Amino acid sequence: MNEIKFDYAQIGAVKLHYAKAGEGEKLVILLHGFPEFWYSWRHQIAALSNEYTVVAPDMRGFNLSDKPPNIGDYSIDKLVDDITGLIRYFGREQAAVVGHDWGAAIAWAVALKHPEYVSKLVAMQVPPASVWKKNQTLKQFLASWYMFFFQIPVLPEYLLKLNDYAAMEKTLRNTTAKKGVFTTEDIAEYKKSWREPFALTAMLNYYRANILKRFIGKSKSEAKIQVPTVFIYGEKDGAILPETVKGVGEAVEASFEEFRIPDSAHWVQNEASGRVTKILRDFLAE
Repeated sequence: MNEIKFDYAQIGAVKLHYAKAGEGEKLVILLHGFPEFWYSWRHQIAALSNEYTVVAPDMRGFNLSDKPPNIGDYSIDKLVDDITGLIRYFGREQAAVVGHDWGAAIAWAVALKHPEYVSKLVAMQVPPASVWKKNQTLKQFLASWYMFFFQIPVLPEYLLKLNDYAAMEKTLRNTTAKKGVFTTEDIAEYKKSWREPFALTAMLNYYRANILKRFIGKSKSEAKIQVPTVFIYGEKDGAILPETVKGVGEAVEASFEEFRIPDSAHWVQNEASGRVTKILRDFLAE
């Protein structure tokens, strides 16, 4: 197991903080979601570092990475450019791109827009935008209520900060399939990242810049994913419902495998860390 080291990468106008372990020939990039940061991947960074160069950035707006001031700074195209820039920063032409939650949405978009950068793709919990739109139901709309609440300026930030981020802590602690996945020490690390100046607004700007465009309305006929892909889904997710991730393989014109984890909810790489790590090891080794 290699030691995790930290540094910054200048990607265009944005400086991204990242965790890195290993010196393998192949690059693996791990993309977290909301409201997390590189720490979401602590189990997988350590486990994969013996064979690969593993990099888990704080996405722009999160934790120690730069936090541009405008909502438009968080559009999916700019987030995609951050990842292709990170691959170039590490001197590689390609990387295996692994994403969870918003990280999965970005991973799908990178593979769709720039397949030449992606050797393999792993997405967790979030299907491609085209699949989400096709499967959208009133039940999913209600489960995703928070995405639309976050469109309101100022108020979400105020409420989420109350009582030392009590609502966000409750979300992490109470939306796992089993209790105790996130320890008191883990929560302290998350709170430290949420307290970074402008971090909460920057994190919410992912929703404000993208949700109405990407997940609402009729789906255009999109090109299909052309790289080998794995989709991992914790079946007890209360935010992204099982019916919303039906037919993910129909969006992929390459080798595709799907893994359903029945005893995990949304935070799958934390809740089922050993299972997820094994899936990643097997897929990356193929």
